[in-house]
Amino acid sequence: MKVLDAHDPSVDDNFLFSFEGAFDQMAEVEREVAPFLQALVTFAGKWMPDVVRGKRRRKFSRENVWESLKERRDENSTSIGLFRAHSPELDMSLSLRFPPLAPKLRIWIDVKPLSLFSEAEECRRFIEMVRAWATRYPTQYASAHSMADRELAGFPHFGREAEVSRRDGFEKVYELCWLNVFGPKLVERVGRERMLSTPAHLVEELPNGSVLLVLWPTTAEFSSEESRVAQARAHVHLRPDLDFDTVLRTLKERSAALVPVEPSFHPDVAPFLSRLPDEFSISERQRKIDELNAFRPPVPEEWLPVALPSDVANPERVLESYGDLSEGLVAALHTQVPSITDETAESLTDLDFYFWREDFPERYTRELIDSHTAPALGAYLGDVLVRRLGGTWVLRQKVEESQVRVGKRVWLPFLRARRYMQSRQSLLDYSLTQFFHEVERYRP
Repeated sequence: MKVLDAHDPSVDDNFLFSFEGAFDQMAEVEREVAPFLQALVTFAGKWMPDVVRGKRRRKFSRENVWESLKERRDENSTSIGLFRAHSPELDMSLSLRFPPLAPKLRIWIDVKPLSLFSEAEECRRFIEMVRAWATRYPTQYASAHSMADRELAGFPHFGREAEVSRRDGFEKVYELCWLNVFGPKLVERVGRERMLSTPAHLVEELPNGSVLLVLWPTTAEFSSEESRVAQARAHVHLRPDLDFDTVLRTLKERSAALVPVEPSFHPDVAPFLSRLPDEFSISERQRKIDELNAFRPPVPEEWLPVALPSDVANPERVLESYGDLSEGLVAALHTQVPSITDETAESLTDLDFYFWREDFPERYTRELIDSHTAPALGAYLGDVLVRRLGGTWVLRQKVEESQVRVGKRVWLPFLRARRYMQSRQSLLDYSLTQFFHEVERYRP
């Protein structure tokens, strides 16, 4: 049963909700989970899950939720995943923790795209659902917000050491999200009267002493000028020690960091660079696109105007050894880079992306790279120039001096490969993609 992946990289932001509440450890699990399910079925709307996964995937139903929870249970916990097979994408989990651990019911919801929650009705239904959960399962803190903005805000540690963050939790109002549930302990620390007088779209005291606070009617407009002012005003109200202008400036900087940047990469490396932004978190992506737009690789210098004469006694044997090197690279990487068997410009771009994503020059030993990977890559690169651009090998006893003649220039693929494999930055500066396109310009 296929499901959509809410973590697939794209320009779309995600809507995140995190919740951790208490439940009655002495009661039947089905009885304790029933209110969770009732609120989910009643209010989920367009993002309602249709797949439940325990040890296997099943069609969503209450009965299959029970079955999945039972089959995943061990001594201390159980958990299931909830997903959708159609847009909008959903990655949701429900987990329960049992004694001797402190009993906890955890809910995680990740919906994509965030723009679904630009609809006031969808947001209203979500608020109703959270109200039901927060009333039934007392929580210290819960929130719903943009994934990208959460990342920029430093969730969940807010600059603290992870150990300190896990120990202290959300013990003061570090940040305000679109939707917040503050537990009684935090409400008392802030001051109940102050909390209930927060300037916001909705401030509601729940029967268990928690407070539900929603900043504005819809989530998706969180980065607008009006929403940021409302966010800053509410935050400073709850934290009088903060300065309004400073808070608002920080929020506006976060909004600016999320404004989409149009890619305009250097044409020789665009096929490679266009794959990189999706490897960064959505909060960093626009800044990375801006950096890559400004990137200009050095003009390739691995060429000679006149060929060094061949000085090998047995060219066939040398070519055979190059073929062995190239085939070794193909054998080693054909699973990770399937196109490597094609020996095309696209294969070189796929290799660029693979080596960069794997941080290959930093992860593997210099001895392995210098004695195996770089020579094999040089042989493979030369073969691509021969096969795709009509090049001719001009062989030398010193491997780095071996050349491929294309047009009026001779090119040095082994030298290029050695420079390429020096660092992660050198994978950009000396990319195989750029080298191929530079050589291509001199094809007769």
